[in-house]
Amino acid sequence: MINTFRQMSQALEFMRLPEHMCRVVFYSEGKSYWPIFKGLIDGIINNSDLDVCYITSDNDDPGSKYIHSQFKPFIIDAGYIRNWLFENLKTDVMIMTMPDLHQYQVKRSKHKVHYIYVQHALMSLHMVYRHGAFDWFDTIFCSGPHHVNEIRSLEKKYKLPKKIILEHGYSRLDSIINENLIVKKVDNVLNHALFAPSWGINAAIESGLGGEIVGRLLTMGYKVTLRPHPETWKSSSRIIKSIIKKYSSNQMFFYDENVGLLDSFYNSDFMVSDWSGAALEYAFGLSKPVIFLNLPQKINNPNYCDIDDIPFEISSRESLGVITNVEDLTSASIDSLSTKKNDPSKYFFNIGNSDAIGVEYILNLIDYSYKIK
Repeated sequence: MINTFRQMSQALEFMRLPEHMCRVVFYSEGKSYWPIFKGLIDGIINNSDLDVCYITSDNDDPGSKYIHSQFKPFIIDAGYIRNWLFENLKTDVMIMTMPDLHQYQVKRSKHKVHYIYVQHALMSLHMVYRHGAFDWFDTIFCSGPHHVNEIRSLEKKYKLPKKIILEHGYSRLDSIINENLIVKKVDNVLNHALFAPSWGINAAIESGLGGEIVGRLLTMGYKVTLRPHPETWKSSSRIIKSIIKKYSSNQMFFYDENVGLLDSFYNSDFMVSDWSGAALEYAFGLSKPVIFLNLPQKINNPNYCDIDDIPFEISSRESLGVITNVEDLTSASIDSLSTKKNDPSKYFFNIGNSDAIGVEYILNLIDYSYKIK
């Protein structure tokens, strides 16, 4: 009850802000999305006098502890308080990574608000997201040409209003590449596996294969870091806890609970995944190989074949590593991996500069003149 009271107080505090203090609002579902937003927020603050409001539904979100005179964080729930706030929101622009706007509980505001969708994965937009996931956004920040093509194809197929598309890039990929220049490994010995599957009913952990995969890798003599998706924790925490309990005494086993940090990316030599977007970040950001488990595709939109665009996570798979069945995951299949130089600039926009592009667009959108500090 106290927590609910505090969250409602936070929502009301936000609603009482004068208009000039809430022209730009970010919404975060949780702590793993802070790395997506931070560069944009820093850029807005560093290039303007605008206040930035940051609404999060996670008490552990690093953004809730970020301190700057122009930054105003608010913590609310992911239920009725949030839904009420969204419907009554007054701002120039709302920036979010949460799809399905206006499809379910979270509605567009009854006031005039420009909604921007920022990518939190490199995967395609028409197979792993639900039908209509982006229909109610005004601007889509696109990571690469495949996103542009998919949005335009969906608009044409379903006779949707044309959205504004920004050839943005992907801030998280920029961060991975930049950090890798500092900590880059000098040898190509493969002895540390990062097990980072996707989430969903057919994903490796939810389907009950996670323990077997970790056990196989440990038995073969590899270090193993388990890095489950945050959504897997929501649906299958019991399975994850059982894996951790089973292998916690093994000194070759490690558990990474914070997907917002990237230490496990840099400390590992190869990734074992299924259909996770993290595999694309790993391969393109670090040029490290991936073993893709031959599990059922992650399909949240059964109508994805309505357009002809082949999902990027399908078309790029074979060039980034090898595909194998779980029972064929052996040291021989791992030894066959080779480090490949995957040039991200061939597939994604504005490598190393995506945040600056996004900040310029946001400030221009609300007709705000840059203030050079």
